[in-house]
Amino acid sequence: MIKALLAVLLVAAAGAARATECRVERFDGASFTICEVNLAQEELRLFLRDEAGSVMGSFTRVEQSLPPGRTLGFAVNAGMFHPDLRPVGLYIEDGVQEMRVVTSDGPGNFGLLPNGVFCILEGRAAVIESRAYAANPPDCRHATQSGPMLVIDGALHPRFLPDSSSLNIRNGVGVDASGTRALFAISNQPVNFDHFGRLFRDRLQTPNALYLDGRVSRLYAPSVGRNDFGFPLGPIVGTVVDEDAAGR
Repeated sequence: MIKALLAVLLVAAAGAARATECRVERFDGASFTICEVNLAQEELRLFLRDEAGSVMGSFTRVEQSLPPGRTLGFAVNAGMFHPDLRPVGLYIEDGVQEMRVVTSDGPGNFGLLPNGVFCILEGRAAVIESRAYAANPPDCRHATQSGPMLVIDGALHPRFLPDSSSLNIRNGVGVDASGTRALFAISNQPVNFDHFGRLFRDRLQTPNALYLDGRVSRLYAPSVGRNDFGFPLGPIVGTVVDEDAAGR
């Protein structure tokens, strides 16, 4: 009886949502903050609008929208948005699609094809090239589109230049080969696309990775004392945990 009870408690503890751990690392002379999400143990989701339909636009408002006893474990901006904070490309939240996938090329980083979709499924996630997604859409519980892709099947985006002088604060997401680990990174100093892509390919070893945004990039990560402020954001991605798990 005692052994059976212990087994139940161990299973429950393994399945309980825990706070996301973030860390600061240096790669090729630059500093990055890395946050790793275990999809088997953590609840990762997207946020855009409150119950009244207004875009929340900040980590604080997202946290205020959560039910009692629940809080953000970590969060980052989750893709490009229009001046009114609407998503530029595909956006799905809780299975409901607000914006369709965009497969045509266009101006700016979003239109620098190939771009991609970050798709959150049950217990796993994927980064999928946008046209491949459009041809065979998986059943994403949450999804956001951005661009360009940083890593495509183990290769850097073909338009990246190692000596590019286009430097910016950048954030993105990659998924490991098993699909069970999502790795988010934000640069702590300006870097170019080639440098940022190599972080995901060579250090984080994610076969596919997606750029989320540049100078608007912000991070909420209590484990490293980060709560970035600035003008309002569009889509936000983050983990939801019990307040006890977050140590509050």
